[in-house]
Formats: sequence, structure tokens, C-alpha cells
Amino acid sequence: MQEPLLKISGLKKSYGEQRVLDGVSFELGAGQIVGLLGPNGCGKTSMIKSIVGLINDYQGEILINGKAPGVESKELIAYLPEKNYLPNWMTTKNAINYMADFYKSFDKEKAISMANTFDLDMNKKIKVMSKGQQEKLQLLLVMSRRAALYILDEPLGGVDLVSREFILDTIMKNHEQNSTILLSTHLIYDIEKVLDRVLMIKGGKLVVDGAVSDIAADNKTVEDLFREVFRYVG
Repeated sequence: MQEPLLKISGLKKSYGEQRVLDGVSFELGAGQIVGLLGPNGCGKTSMIKSIVGLINDYQGEILINGKAPGVESKELIAYLPEKNYLPNWMTTKNAINYMADFYKSFDKEKAISMANTFDLDMNKKIKVMSKGQQEKLQLLLVMSRRAALYILDEPLGGVDLVSREFILDTIMKNHEQNSTILLSTHLIYDIEKVLDRVLMIKGGKLVVDGAVSDIAADNKTVEDLFREVFRYVG
């Protein structure tokens, strides 16, 4: 029997006395586009950081292709954090070369092609780029990986509608065939059309794990369900 691409069992994480994840369990197979949904502060980022190995002091188990987060899993996972992580002194060219040296799964030619498509100056330093240019650079670095699992933390947050459409289109056109995307967001409307499955976290617990087709069969949209779960009126 084939191992799940990602298996999380009883995941708990606290900061002092504050419990942010409380027994989260689920599995992801290959070839899925999954929305990780919930308001800011619900535990999404803590879970993501645990999966990618940035948080280690959790309880429970995380397995990527049957193994705990580590050196091998870093080659399988392409991670886009919520905030810029690149040094300000780097140029577009520096960033692409750095990723090519760091990851065997990085496609340098694809990255250069995407940089040209995005109209990014190869010699421009990050510190003088606009916020939009920085976001494009980080996005192309992630999507130039031949990854099995793409984990994107709030890639649509803080940008306008046109930029959100551009980012989502870039993700959908550039991920590896049969790879899985775990996309964390609180902007439901923008991503609903591309999702196969949704996970909703509330109060540190996984309260919804369902196929979008099943939600639609109940004559609801994902946004309808989100509003019900979180009692949100907008």
C-alpha cells in the first residue's frame, strides 16, 4: 500500500499556555489542490511551519512520504512563506543561483524564463524592488521547483484583485504534474474554482475536511460553508 504524500496524526502545538493546534489529523495524496482555510491566527501557519521543519517542538506525528520532516522532505516540498525571506542585498540573478545551488529539484532555466515573463531585472536588488516585484520573485523561485508538494502560505494576502488572479494563474500553470498543492488562505472566493478539497481549522482543531464536489452537492459554495463554520458575515 502506497504511503500518503503527507500524513499528520494528532498534531498539537502550544506557545506557552496558548494551544494553537489541538490534535489535527489528515492525509494528502498526490495530485490534489487543497485549500487550508481559516481566519488569521487559527493555527494554519504553525501547522505549515511544522510540516516544512521550521517548528520542531510539536506533539504528534508528521510524515512526508513516510518519513519525518528532514533533509529528504526538503527536496519534496516547495514552500512559499507568508513574508519575504530573501536578503535585501540579493539580485534576481543571485536568488535564482542560490536556489539552484541549494535544491537539486530547482529548474534554473524555468526560473530565468519566468523572470523574463514577469519582467524582472536580473541585476536589480531586492531592497529596491516594489512589493509586487518581490512577490513575483519569491513565487517564481517556488514554482521553479520540481516538487511533490507545494505549500503556499497566504500567497494572495495583501495584493489587489488583478495581482491575485496573476498569482493563482502562475501557480496553476507551473506546478509539477501530479503534484499536490496545499494553499493556505482566508480569501475563499479567489481560490474556490481551483480547489479539489478543503481543510478548515478553527480554534486549533480541524473542523472540516471535505471534497469541494461534496460541498457543491449540498448546494453550497466553499465560501458559504466557511461563513457557516466561522459565523462570518461580510
